[in-house]
Amino acid sequence: MNSEYKIGTKVIMKKQHPCGSNLFEITRLGVDIKIKCTNCGRTIMLPRIDFNKKIKKIMEE
Repeated sequence: MNSEYKIGTKVIMKKQHPCGSNLFEITRLGVDIKIKCTNCGRTIMLPRIDFNKKIKKIMEE
């Protein structure tokens, strides 16, 4: 699951966001990965190692 995603890829995380959605869109890649909740629009910055542990599924474009 390391290099299968790019900016704009939608991913499902293991835990839900407090708004109730678990679908996020990747907005920044690097050492840290920034994801945006598709429901409420809030952004979360995660280290790549933590992101790889917390990701559940990569959605097909």
